[in-house]
Amino acid sequence: MNEKALLKDAMRVLKATSRTFYIPITFLQKELKTAVATAYLIMRAIDEIEDNENPLVTKEIKHSILSGVSTLLKEDAFNEEKYLQLVAPVKEYMPEVTLRLGDWISLIPKGAEKIVHDAASEMAEGMGKWAKADFQVHTKEDLDEYTYYVAGLVGVMLSELWEWNAGVKTDRELAIGYGRGLQLVNILRNQEEDMLERGVSFVPDGWTRSDLFAYAEENLEKADRYMEDIHKRSILLFCRLPLALAHKTLKALKEGKEKMTREEVEQTVEEVQMD
Repeated sequence: MNEKALLKDAMRVLKATSRTFYIPITFLQKELKTAVATAYLIMRAIDEIEDNENPLVTKEIKHSILSGVSTLLKEDAFNEEKYLQLVAPVKEYMPEVTLRLGDWISLIPKGAEKIVHDAASEMAEGMGKWAKADFQVHTKEDLDEYTYYVAGLVGVMLSELWEWNAGVKTDRELAIGYGRGLQLVNILRNQEEDMLERGVSFVPDGWTRSDLFAYAEENLEKADRYMEDIHKRSILLFCRLPLALAHKTLKALKEGKEKMTREEVEQTVEEVQMD
């Protein structure tokens, strides 16, 4: 498959994997669009290893694979053969986005490789650590660390890509707050499901659901301030949509709803594009 066809296929997988991020990625200009799309697919590939619920994919296997991926991403050239050997024992339980990690890495635009590799390597290492610990969150520091690895550093990586491609400079701590805020909304939305289906709670000991709401709001406020440094419209549009959906989802959860309706999501997309 040539590069053009591979990129088209990557966008197909992206759309099938997450429509929520597919839409804002399409707002970006060509080179940045490719960089963010491939970065998302790489991180989703890693996340699917961490999230795999098949009992045969044990926490020890997850830790081993993720640690190995982290190491491979630190090398000058990604060794796809070694990667496929890492996932071979559990290959049949992994989705397409994970098995094709090498394809997504090959599409990273020239000049953005180190930014994406470094972030993905750190994510894999952190996720491996948390998989081994069976995702046991007991303190606010635990929650901070977990949400940094799975989302905060995505905010940092995006900021580095904004500066690389468009000269847009943002605050690192606010970038972490942007990613962390979106993740905390997901944790609130999936709190019951995580406990029932995975036996996992991301709520620190002694915290109530109200405490978690307050912490999500604190980080979304940082996300709002993060936006103030972004003046390039395409990047602003990209950042606005997930943030708008997070704010509205949080409001819906506070009102006792499970999530936003499809109509509300579609209306939000239209509002962001018209603003």
